[in-house]
Amino acid sequence: MDNKNKPDIRERTIENGLLYPTNVELIMLILGSGNKQMSVDVMAQKINDVLTDSNIDDVVKNLLSVKGVGQGKALAVAAALELGRRHCSHLKALIQTPEDILPYVQNYAMCAKEHFVMITLNGGHEIIKIHLISVGTVSKTIIHPREVFREAIKENASSIVICHNHPSGNCVPSDEDIETTKFLIKASNLIGIPILDHIIFDCDSYYSFLEHDFLFKNKNLL
Repeated sequence: MDNKNKPDIRERTIENGLLYPTNVELIMLILGSGNKQMSVDVMAQKINDVLTDSNIDDVVKNLLSVKGVGQGKALAVAAALELGRRHCSHLKALIQTPEDILPYVQNYAMCAKEHFVMITLNGGHEIIKIHLISVGTVSKTIIHPREVFREAIKENASSIVICHNHPSGNCVPSDEDIETTKFLIKASNLIGIPILDHIIFDCDSYYSFLEHDFLFKNKNLL
């Protein structure tokens, strides 16, 4: 399968450009080949699954935990990610509306589990970094203020935006989403790093707590 797929993907990418391949096919291009334990397409799918549920600092360790993925391939994928990160378009991206955030978290919209993401912003409302805080089940994810604000404090963020996907396709916040948001607002008041918005999103739509005046109504909860 390696010999059949590799040239086809390469030829199609050369013909159509790097926006053409899927994420799995991009990983296949990075890997170049599979090994005796698994074909390159199977390995690429496994690696893609790991990347979806990993923060950048854990990528190599998590990839090495996949049977059949050795140091060379794990480091090749991690190096490609790091190179991409250094050229990442979201760095210093100006966030003025909830919709400005969506392009940078939309990759989680297709996930079958809830992914809770935190975006740190500087004083000019420019993105510092995007953090995957928690991966939950199909309908819920467990969030603790410690995980949300630890990186924000380390990065000296002036504010943050929190987001999570709804695999169900319904972006209306659940009772748990509302209680979690209130809980995190209390923590933000104590820590002094305001939450500018909580955005729930799927492939086609989103719900902004800011646009529904929820944050203003609940900013003095203590």
